[in-house]
Amino acid sequence: MAGRSSRPSDSQLGRGSGPPTVTFSRRTSSGRYVNLSRDSLDSDINSIEFAEYTVHIPPTPDNQPMDPAMSMRIEPPPISQRVEEQYVSSSLFTGGFNSVTRAHLMDKVIESETNHPQMAGTKGSSCAIQGCDGKVMSDERGQDILPCECDFKICRDCFIDAVKTGDGICPGCKEPYKNTDLSANAVEPGQPLPLPPTGGMSKMERRLSLMKSANRSAVVRSQSALMRSQTGVDFDHNRWLFETKGTYGYGNAIWPKDGGFTDDKSEESGEPPELLSKPWRPLTRKLKIPAAVLSPYRLLIFVRMAVLGLFLAWRISHPNDDARWLWLMSVICEIWFAFSWLLDQLPKFFPVNRATDLNVLKEKFETPTPTNPTGKSDLPGVDVFVSTADPEKEPPLVTANTILSILAADYPVEKLSCYVSDDGGALLTFEAMAEAASFANLWVPFCRKHEIEPRNPETYFSLKKDPFKNKVRINGLPDSIRRRSDAYNAREEIKAMKLRRQTVEDEPLEPIKVSKATWMADGTHWPGTWTVSALEHSRGDHAGIIQVMLKPPSDEPLHGTADSSPLDFSEVDIRLPMLVYVSREKRPGYDHNKKAGAMNALVRASAIMSNGPFILNLDCDHYIYNSQAIREGMCFMMDRGGDRICYVQFPQRFEGIDPSDRYANHNTVFFDVNMRALDGLQGPVYVGTGCLFRRTALYGFDPPRSKEHSGCCSCCFARRKKSASVSSAPEEHRALRMGDDDDEMNPSLFSKRFGNSSFLIDSIPVAEFQGRPLADHPAVKNGRPPGALTLPRELLDASTVAEAISVISCWYEDKTEWGNRVGWIYGSVTEDVVTGYRMHNRGWKSVYCVTKRDAFRGTAPINLTDRLHQVLRWATGSVEIFFSRNNALLASPKMKILQRVAYLNVGIYPFTSLFLIVYCFLPALSLFSGQFIVKTLNVTFLTYLLVITLTLCALAVLEIKWSGINLEEWWRNEQFWLIGGTSAHLAAVLQGLLKVIAGIEISFTLTSKSAGDDNDDDFADLYLIKWTSLMIPPITIMITNLIAIAVGFSRTIYSTIPQWSRLLGGVFFSFWVLAHLYPFAKGLMGRRGRTPTIVFVWSGLIAITISLLWVAISPPSGNTQIGGSFQFP
Repeated sequence: MAGRSSRPSDSQLGRGSGPPTVTFSRRTSSGRYVNLSRDSLDSDINSIEFAEYTVHIPPTPDNQPMDPAMSMRIEPPPISQRVEEQYVSSSLFTGGFNSVTRAHLMDKVIESETNHPQMAGTKGSSCAIQGCDGKVMSDERGQDILPCECDFKICRDCFIDAVKTGDGICPGCKEPYKNTDLSANAVEPGQPLPLPPTGGMSKMERRLSLMKSANRSAVVRSQSALMRSQTGVDFDHNRWLFETKGTYGYGNAIWPKDGGFTDDKSEESGEPPELLSKPWRPLTRKLKIPAAVLSPYRLLIFVRMAVLGLFLAWRISHPNDDARWLWLMSVICEIWFAFSWLLDQLPKFFPVNRATDLNVLKEKFETPTPTNPTGKSDLPGVDVFVSTADPEKEPPLVTANTILSILAADYPVEKLSCYVSDDGGALLTFEAMAEAASFANLWVPFCRKHEIEPRNPETYFSLKKDPFKNKVRINGLPDSIRRRSDAYNAREEIKAMKLRRQTVEDEPLEPIKVSKATWMADGTHWPGTWTVSALEHSRGDHAGIIQVMLKPPSDEPLHGTADSSPLDFSEVDIRLPMLVYVSREKRPGYDHNKKAGAMNALVRASAIMSNGPFILNLDCDHYIYNSQAIREGMCFMMDRGGDRICYVQFPQRFEGIDPSDRYANHNTVFFDVNMRALDGLQGPVYVGTGCLFRRTALYGFDPPRSKEHSGCCSCCFARRKKSASVSSAPEEHRALRMGDDDDEMNPSLFSKRFGNSSFLIDSIPVAEFQGRPLADHPAVKNGRPPGALTLPRELLDASTVAEAISVISCWYEDKTEWGNRVGWIYGSVTEDVVTGYRMHNRGWKSVYCVTKRDAFRGTAPINLTDRLHQVLRWATGSVEIFFSRNNALLASPKMKILQRVAYLNVGIYPFTSLFLIVYCFLPALSLFSGQFIVKTLNVTFLTYLLVITLTLCALAVLEIKWSGINLEEWWRNEQFWLIGGTSAHLAAVLQGLLKVIAGIEISFTLTSKSAGDDNDDDFADLYLIKWTSLMIPPITIMITNLIAIAVGFSRTIYSTIPQWSRLLGGVFFSFWVLAHLYPFAKGLMGRRGRTPTIVFVWSGLIAITISLLWVAISPPSGNTQIGGSFQFP
C-alpha cells in the first residue's frame, strides 16, 4: 500500500497544508498483505534513513546557455524512471477526502495471464534471491533488465539493497556492478514519495520550455531557405527585427501587420508579397451548396413567412362568431406554431458542407522536413474519455468493444490516451476493461496489419453473423467474480471462527457475521462498490480509484517477433495507447453532479497524467467506426484559424434500429439538416458524444484574438480599454484570457478557478501551446513551430498518479469554478448543450465534421417507452435552460444573432407541446360541436391552406436535396415530432415548472444499452410494451378523435341540413392527427400474433361507445324523429 502523509484534519481545514506523499508496499506469496506505510511501521524501522525524492531538471535554454542545435538531443530516461513507471502501472491507486492515498501493487489484475509488457500485472521472471517473490525488471518488450553481465536475475528492491547496503556487489558473480544509475533516484519501499514540488521549474514548465526552444534554429533555417527559393536573396532577419516593431520568436506572425517592411520611399507597411505567394495547401475546405438549390430554398423561406403573416392577419380579422371559443384557441395555437417554425427555420439560411484532406495532414505533420528530419509525428496528443455508470444498464461488453476500437484507432500511438470513467465503481467494469486490454494485445496489431474496418470486434465479426457472438469471456465475469468473492468470504469466516475458538473456550459460539466483501483477482478487497453494499463500499460512498491498465508506450515503434504472439506481427507496431481506469471518489453529503461531474474529474486527471491538448468524448456505447476519425477532426483544429475552434462535433449514427425507423431514432433531420445549417453560423451545438474538444476551451478561456472577433453587437457594447499589463504579460499567458478582466490572465490566480493543484495549473499553458496550429505560413496566427511536439513524453511516476488521485476527490471542486465556468457545466440534465452554449457565448466557433465513412456509431433505444423517456430527459433539460441564465436571450454580444436564435429555439421547443395538445383536440371538439375554426371553407381559407402546405413540402424537398436525407426520414421526423410533443415534451414542461416554482428535483434513469431477451430477433425491444404515464395523452387524443369522427359522420348523415364543409374540415384535421400518431399506435399493438391484452380492452371500449352512440342516433323502429331522442349540447 502507499499512504499520504498529510493528516485528515489538514485535508478538512485547508488544501495544500503540506505536499502529500506516497509509499509502496507488497503482498507476500502466501497472500498476506504487508503494509509498509510510514504511519504503521514498527518502531524498529524508525532507524531507516528516508532520502528525499528528487527530480533531475535537464538544462534548457531558459536556465543556462545552450546550443539550439543540441536542444533536440534529449537523453533517454534512466532505467530507474522506466522501472518506476512499470511499478506505477502495476499499482492500484486509491484515496480521497480524509483518507490516505494508497498504491496497492497487484501481481495480477485478471484471472488469466497477461503477456503484453504494457499490461498491468504482466507476468515476468522471478527474482533469484532466496526468499524474495519479486519480479525482475523488464523493458518495453517485456524482456528482463539484468544489471550485471552475468545475467543474474534480480528484482528492483533487491538491486537497490545490493547497491546501497552491499557495496554494489552482484549477488550472483560477486563482482561490482558497472552501472548503478538505478540507485540515484530509486525509492525504497516505505520511503515517502512527495508530489511535484511547488518551487522552481515544474515538470510542465520544463516541457513547455523544451518544446518552444527545440526547433527555433530549424524554423529560422527553413524561413531563410523559403526566402532564398522565392527571391533569390537571403532575407535579413536582423534588419527586419531592429528596423520594425516585430519581435523574434514564437507567438508572432512572421511579419506583423503594422511595422512590416518599410523603405525610404514609402511609409506604407505590409507583409512581403514573396511569402504571401507561397504555395500553401489547406487541411480543410468548404463545399458550397449549389445556388440552384440554396437560392430557391431561401426564397421559399421568405415566401412562406409572408404567406403565414397574411394568413394569420386574415384569421384574426375573420372570427367565427358561431364558435368564437374554437376560433380563439385555433388562432393562438397557429400564431405560436408560426413563431416556432420561424425559430427553427431562420438558422437554416447558411448551410455548408466541409471536406478534409488527410494527405495534407500527413504531409505537414508526419513527413520528414528540415524542421523534423526523422519524420516523427508532430500531431498533438488526444485524450479519449469513455463514461459509464451502471454495468447492468450499460453492459461491460459494449464498453469493452468501444475501448478496443479506440486503442486500434489510426493515430500515433504515443499521442493517444484512453480514460474510462466508471461512476459506479464496479469491479465488473474494472475486470472487463482489464480483459479488453489483454485482448488488445492481439486485436490492435491485427487491425493495423490488415487495415480492417470497423475496429470494433463485435461489429467486425458480426458482419458474417458469427454464431459464437454471445459466447464471450466478459459475459461470464459476473459469475466468476461472485464465485471468487464467495470463496474468499467463506475463508474469512473460517479464519474468524478459528480465532474465536482460540480465544473463547467451552462457551457456546454464536454465528459470526463477516462483511460480504467483493474480492479482486489478487485476493484483496475491491476498494470500490461491493455487490453487497457496506460502509465506504456502496454506490455513493467509495474511494477514488486509478489503475493504469496499459502504461504509456515507448517513444519509438516496437515491432513484434515470431515468438511473441500466435499471429505474425513481425512488421507491425505492437505498441498500445495508454489506458487508464478512473472511478472518482464519492461520499455521502456531496453533490457529485452525475455525468458532468465525472467528465470534469477525467479532465483534471488526464491533465496531470497525459495532458493531451484535445479531448474526444464518447459514450460507452459509441465506438469508433472510422479509424481515421480523429485525424479528420484534427484537420480542422490544425488548419489556419483552427485555434479559434472550441470543438469539432461529429454526427451521431446508430446501429440496431429497425429498417422502418419507426420512432425516428436515426434523427437524420437534426444531424443532417439542422447541424449542417448551424455549421454555417457559429457552429453546431454539442450533443454529448462524438465531440473533439480543445482542452483550453473547456477550461473557460476566451478564444485567441477575441478583440478582433468581438461579434456583431460589439458596436453597441463598448469594451473598456485594456491596460498595458496585457501586452507585458508572457507570450504563453496572453493566449489565456478569461473575460474582460485583465487580472484573470494572471496564472497566480488560477488556483481560485481550477483548485489547489499546482501540477494542474502548470499543465494549462502546455496544453494551450501544444494545441496551436503549425506556424507554416504568415497567415497562420498564434501558431507553434514545426517539430515542437516530437519530443518524447514524460514518464509516469507515483507522485504524478497520486496527484491525479487528489484531483478526483469529492472535495476538490469546493470553492472553485469547476462546473460553473470551467469544464462541463452543472445544473442541467442536458449538460452537453449548456457546455457548448457557454463556449459559443465566449466567442468560440465549432465545426461540424461529416465524414464519408461514419466516424462513430452507437446504439439507440428502439423501444417506445425507452425512446419517450430519452426525449423526456432532453426536453426537461431544454426547459431548465430556458429558466436559467443560459437562456439565449441573455447571450453576450460575442454570439451571432442567428446562433442566438438557434439556442433560443433549443430552450423554447418543449413549450410547443402546450399548444400542440390543444390543436390535436380541436378537430374532435369541432366534430362534437358541429362547428369549425372558420365559418365556412371558403376559397380564401383553402387557398392559404394550400399555399402553406405546398411551401412546406417544397422546403422539405429542397432540404432533402442539400442535406442528403430521404423523404421517409423527413416524414418519420414529422410523425415523432407530434408523438413526442403530445407526451414527453408536455411532461418536461410540467416537470420544469415544478422545479422552478416548487424546487422539486426530477431524477432520471440511464437509458438502457442492453438488448432484449430474445436473441433470435435483433429488434425484440421494438415489440416490448412497458407502460408509462407518458402514453396517456397520445392514447386519449387517438380515442377522442376516432369517436369524434364517428359522431361527426352520424350527425351529418342524420342532420336535416347537413353541414358537409364543417364535417370535411374536422375529419381532415382528425386524420392529420391520426396519421402522425400511427407509429405510436403501431407500437402499442406489439408483435404480430402477440397482441397485448390491453389492446383488446381498448378495442372493446371503443366498440361499446360507438354502438351506444349508434343506438342513440338510430332509435328502434316506430320512432320517426330524425336522430331519435339524441341531442348534442
